[in-house]
Amino acid sequence: MDKPKIYQMSFASVYPLYVAKAERKGRSKAEVDEIITWLTGYSQTDLASQVDKKVDFEQFFAEAPQLQPNRRLIKGVVCGVRVEDIEEALMQEIRYLDKLIDELAKGKAMEKILRH
Repeated sequence: MDKPKIYQMSFASVYPLYVAKAERKGRSKAEVDEIITWLTGYSQTDLASQVDKKVDFEQFFAEAPQLQPNRRLIKGVVCGVRVEDIEEALMQEIRYLDKLIDELAKGKAMEKILRH
């Protein structure tokens, strides 16, 4: 079976789109970075390094230092699919990130986005 194209997409090519989406709604790049570091365990420096290296999504999540255990609390619909029902592990991780960025853009408080 062929892998979905998003797996080979450069994280660096999508990252500015996350930031732009947030900024259009009055949120900040720092908040996008906070979400990504919370979800993946990357430090700010390591996140910047991943962007600089232009790793693909597959590598980005494979090299994540520690995926947030509370990410399983992320529920809802992204691209018409419930994130909690996605069976393919990598696709679910990508959609978790998409969902968190959506919540940020919709004005949700960071305390609610970062499920502690």
